[in-house]
Amino acid sequence: MTVYILCILLFLVGLYGVITKRNLIKIIIGISIMEYSVNLFLILVGYVKGGTAPILSKGLKNNIFVDPLPQAMVLTAIVIGLATTALLLAVAIRIYKKYGTFDIREIKKLKG
Repeated sequence: MTVYILCILLFLVGLYGVITKRNLIKIIIGISIMEYSVNLFLILVGYVKGGTAPILSKGLKNNIFVDPLPQAMVLTAIVIGLATTALLLAVAIRIYKKYGTFDIREIKKLKG
């Protein structure tokens, strides 16, 4: 139960970074922290204490198996998160080249 609470706490740290910070790079880091906490939560959901890999073979009839679906979802989410982070950083760099700042308040004032 403690690991679930820590996972939620990690998500809230990322959310705090997204809501309170005005620098685009810090906002992107907050979004990445939120993505990683969701991935961690999905892995924790699929974990079974004393479980083995879901590979069937002779002699294994009443074993407890780990659910492989959350692991596959997390692998997909990692790839999507990497692409999202790369896209956000590319947009942030283009904004910096155009406006010369990462500060959201300054970018809103310029509008051009």
